[in-house]
Amino acid sequence: MESTHPTTANHTQNPPEPSFFQRFGTSLKGVVIFFLMLVLLIPTSMIESLIYERESRQNEAINEVSSKWGLRQTVSGPILVLPYEQTHRSADNKEVYQETKYAYFLPDELRINGQVDPEKRHRGIFDVVLYSSQLTLEGAFSQPVVQKLIPGDATVLWDKATLVMGIPDLRGLKDQVSLQWDNKPFVFDPGIPVSGLAESGIHVPVSLSTGDKHPFKIELALKGSGTLLFTPLGKVTEVKIISPWADPSFTGAFLPDYKKVSTAGFEANWKVLNLNRNYPQQWISEQNIGFGDSAFGVDFLLPVDNYQKSTRSVKYAILFIGLTFLTIFFIEMGQSRRVHPFQYALIGLALVIFYTLLVSISEHVPFNSAYLIAAAMTIGMTGLYARSLFQSTRMALFVSGTLTVLYGFLFVVLQQQDYALLIGSLGLFAILAVVMYVSRRINWQG
Repeated sequence: MESTHPTTANHTQNPPEPSFFQRFGTSLKGVVIFFLMLVLLIPTSMIESLIYERESRQNEAINEVSSKWGLRQTVSGPILVLPYEQTHRSADNKEVYQETKYAYFLPDELRINGQVDPEKRHRGIFDVVLYSSQLTLEGAFSQPVVQKLIPGDATVLWDKATLVMGIPDLRGLKDQVSLQWDNKPFVFDPGIPVSGLAESGIHVPVSLSTGDKHPFKIELALKGSGTLLFTPLGKVTEVKIISPWADPSFTGAFLPDYKKVSTAGFEANWKVLNLNRNYPQQWISEQNIGFGDSAFGVDFLLPVDNYQKSTRSVKYAILFIGLTFLTIFFIEMGQSRRVHPFQYALIGLALVIFYTLLVSISEHVPFNSAYLIAAAMTIGMTGLYARSLFQSTRMALFVSGTLTVLYGFLFVVLQQQDYALLIGSLGLFAILAVVMYVSRRINWQG
């Protein structure tokens, strides 16, 4: 008997049209992640401002301690000052007034030998370099020849000749400054009796009554901070400095002709001729002569550059955030689990906090150790969070490995000076090549 069941026609039903979010969900999420990266630049810039603030506080601490001990010092001198009086007359040759002017003479020979002993002082968590120096200045002046320098109708005041030393911060003088002039002892007085020669210094009256040469010897015990400079005022200026400081930086207009630096300290010798500088051996007060630009010497540096390195590292923050987000995004595309933008934000904040850890820890331990500690904390926390997001130890290790490579790359760049740009450019090129290779298979239409 034939079946009486109705015959059901097979109708092919078209699948529902995918929604806008289904078609472009991947692209939209990429846009959201990119926007989140830009938002995270705000706390990054705040951290950069924090670094500048901490560096400013360090400079304030240095200035505060230095202002009580002695600022950076520049030894300028000795300079022989010879006054003369010039009479001004009216048209009928009557005397109107007399004006005192000055002629300046520099030594023919100037030899400076010194022992400089720096020491570290602490102001809070900051270190300040101060130094004490024992300097001996020796040389000779020729008897001044005034015929071509001073007008013939002027009266030279030979009995009021003065020897002047320019010293920027007189608080740095540890003891009386003694002078042997023509083998006779003298003691300097504070101040400079003429204007325009130096802002601060000491002086002593000397005799020019006898001899064609006037040998001198000055014993100077001087304190200061950071930098010690000398001006090459002799026709031939020779400077020899020894110090137990192992990290000097030679600065100024001339580098030493000889230097020897070791862990036990340094020794440096300079020799500068009057032909090497742009001012004469003698001039008068009507001429505007400056010799500060010819100063040379040594900076007593602390081998601590944590703020500079921290500032350089912050400039790579956008690279770290972007590559970490890309890594998680690529993992997400290959997994069934999805990562919420809020979770991306938490990971980004963890990467930003790395820089606050780096700055704060580096103020107490060496920078390289601080970098290792901060990177280990950040990599560990991010890896554990990735483990909870993907429920996969393998993916967590992949994220941690990516961060380890990034932090290792940044560490190498921070250790370089001359090749930092080259290494950074090659590293960025390689990273971009990897991202382009991995992203080529992603279906950006969902």
